[in-house]
Amino acid sequence: MCSATTSIQSQGSRAPQGGTRRQEISRQEISRPGHGTSLAESIGESPSWKHVLGQVEIVAATDSAVLILGETGTGKELVARALHQLSARREHGFVAMNCSSIPAGLLESELFGYERGAFTGAVSQNIGRFELADEGTLFLDEIGDFPVELQPKLLRALQEHEFERLGGRRTIRADFRLVAATNRDLGQMVAKGLFRSDLYYRLNIFPIEIPALRHRAKDIPALAWHFTQRYAQRMGRRIDSIRTEDMAALTRHSWPGNIRELQNFIERSVILSTDKVLQLPLDDLNRAGADAEPGVRTLAEVEREYIVQTLRETDWVVGGPHGASALLGVKRTTLLDKMRRLGIARPTA
Repeated sequence: MCSATTSIQSQGSRAPQGGTRRQEISRQEISRPGHGTSLAESIGESPSWKHVLGQVEIVAATDSAVLILGETGTGKELVARALHQLSARREHGFVAMNCSSIPAGLLESELFGYERGAFTGAVSQNIGRFELADEGTLFLDEIGDFPVELQPKLLRALQEHEFERLGGRRTIRADFRLVAATNRDLGQMVAKGLFRSDLYYRLNIFPIEIPALRHRAKDIPALAWHFTQRYAQRMGRRIDSIRTEDMAALTRHSWPGNIRELQNFIERSVILSTDKVLQLPLDDLNRAGADAEPGVRTLAEVEREYIVQTLRETDWVVGGPHGASALLGVKRTTLLDKMRRLGIARPTA
């Protein structure tokens, strides 16, 4: 017996007919020279993701530093690119550097640059990332892995927008907008002496928490269809539908690798598909879920789940003697601020 199928299409793939700037964010094409990347994570209607888009809309027009928080695979760099594309600096460079992928001994020269003869092997002058990002945006990914011994020099460059190349004496100024990202709890690292508190406060001017995919399960169908069409087009195939029961299985999965895991799984599914219905290797998905060891949840994740549970118990009443703030033992304004930072919003009917 043939399985019933349902065709699921992303509204974000339609040509915009006008609308708000937030709608523009959801369709924004983010690209680097020679490489185009769709901001796929903007597809979705979950309250937590709409909150993220709202935060991007608010801060994009400013020059304030932004700290993007979230688990690996949630799309932090793509959100950083969206901030750049929606800012007044969009005509200038978006310079990205992953702080964990560069050896500590090379990180300083990569950021600040160096003069000829600054060290053995420095046969010519090299421009660092700060200079390259002049008038544009500097994105420092995995900032939690930045070496403690270099943090004072980084702090000065961020505060004063000036620095010296290695081996140089001339002070160089660079006008850049800083966006940083991490999957680590910087506040906890500060308490352990692994991250400077003054640098943390400098980075944490406007934090944006990216929700894990398991916290926006209602967005999985649109994301799955988006990736299906992307890879089907690349492979010269036509896929018209995804089985209803298969989509339900995708929605139930916890996706510990977040959107990156979903994207890779859909690509494998398109490769395996021989007709117009997407063939999902669900046994692989179930096996991966069974074999995966339960990960250690972040403090923000535990806090978010506890707040949501309390809000459900109070029917999403925040204030008053029987509201969530009273049950949690915090002020109403404090709870509202935590809800904003953690991307908690009452579900729409």
